[in-house]
Amino acid sequence: MTIRQICDVKDNKLVIDLPKSFKNHQKVMVIVDDEIDTRLEKIILMKQAAKDPLYLADMEAVEEDFNFADSEAK
Repeated sequence: MTIRQICDVKDNKLVIDLPKSFKNHQKVMVIVDDEIDTRLEKIILMKQAAKDPLYLADMEAVEEDFNFADSEAK
């Protein structure tokens, strides 16, 4: 089983609460990824872009270009 969770670091220590299904397991692999803030910022920006009129207009123009190119390829 694989779980992903974002945990807070306090005093340079990390505490992970494992689900009950992990009770009989003796070992788990822990990967520490300190770029979570960057990813969250990017996700926030992508959500904002999805509502940005200029971005949406640009995406529509690109889609029209691809539709034209696709029709020429047939």
